[in-house]
Amino acid sequence: MKTVTLSASIVALLSGTAVSAQTPLSMWYHGAGNVVESEIINGIVSDFNASQSDYVVSLESFPQGAYNDSVIAAALAGNLPDIMDVDGPVMPNWAWAGYMQPLLIDEDVIADFLPGTKGYYNDQLYSVGFWDAAVALVTRQSILDELGLRTPTLDDPWTGDEFNAALEAAKQSGNYEYAINLGMADAGEWYPYAFSPFLQSFGGDIIDRETYQTAEGVLNGDEAMAFGEWWQGLFEAGYAPGTSQDPADLDTGFTDGRFAFSWTGNWMALNTLLAFEDTLFLPAPDFGHGPKIGAASWQFGVSATSDHPEGASAFIEFALQDEYLAAFSDGIGLIPATPTAAEMTQYYSEGAPMAVFFDLSAAQGTLRPVTPGYVVAAKVFEKALADIANGADVADTLDAAVDEIDTDIQRNNGYN
Repeated sequence: MKTVTLSASIVALLSGTAVSAQTPLSMWYHGAGNVVESEIINGIVSDFNASQSDYVVSLESFPQGAYNDSVIAAALAGNLPDIMDVDGPVMPNWAWAGYMQPLLIDEDVIADFLPGTKGYYNDQLYSVGFWDAAVALVTRQSILDELGLRTPTLDDPWTGDEFNAALEAAKQSGNYEYAINLGMADAGEWYPYAFSPFLQSFGGDIIDRETYQTAEGVLNGDEAMAFGEWWQGLFEAGYAPGTSQDPADLDTGFTDGRFAFSWTGNWMALNTLLAFEDTLFLPAPDFGHGPKIGAASWQFGVSATSDHPEGASAFIEFALQDEYLAAFSDGIGLIPATPTAAEMTQYYSEGAPMAVFFDLSAAQGTLRPVTPGYVVAAKVFEKALADIANGADVADTLDAAVDEIDTDIQRNNGYN
């Protein structure tokens, strides 16, 4: 019987009727250790593999903390996968460094995606995100009533003066350990993601986006100086804990009643909703140049060394279906990339308790500087804000940050 089967297979192969082998595609993902994420991404891989006969994707996941280093090491060794995910603000650096190539996706497919989910560099699409993340000013209606404050809206946010007055009212009430939790214990990317939008609302920036060749005038100009003085004042006035903040505050500080307000992301929103029926997610205040929050989370792209960019791009396009975007949103709480996917979700559909985050992302989302130099500038900005919070001279600190950022740009020939 085995001989007959083998003979039949040989005949089929010689006659050309055998099914050709699928082209293998390797994929790396940063979500190792998250059971829910792993289940969803593995489901998408299985669905794609079953949906066509040209390609078969195999997935390898890494812990988030080790992921970027793994990609850089693999790039140096010439051993990148076909498909990989990348943190949105890091993508320009990886594209410039030759780690990634533009996606082969019809951009009409992503026409309705939130702006922060589209990864463009030099006017080419390199990556697309299944979700975005947004920050809001979290409080309770009862706290606003207690402090005699109006409830700001997306169309009518607090001005900078109103925001400052709200912090002072919370302090003067004597009911809170601090007026606001800024998340100072969460160092790293949180600082440029969460705090540079305040700088941009003042009218400054981390780098001059007209040329991306200098930080001079935008990180140490009059608007940036005003931001820096305001930032330092938050800690001098005792409105917020500084860099020595207890990390436990990030999870329980607001719900324990130690803060009147919390500047935090939608990934923390559900815990607050479950704790208080009158939870509010308020828009960012406007310090004169519009209210702004951070945008761009993890996205998917194709490595520069992939021999099969058509297949890798086909997988990414397949994964952009609303059902998968909704699954990620329901599974890990992040903002689905499209309004149609949002309507399929538990928390982001119209009238749902976290739908405001979709609107905040669409209206106030601001990309971090889209330049390969961002990865250095972000660390410089983080240190500058920590130093200013700790009492360093504002002008000297911002001037030194400008010098450091400009030196890096020059050392890399303008990242051209």
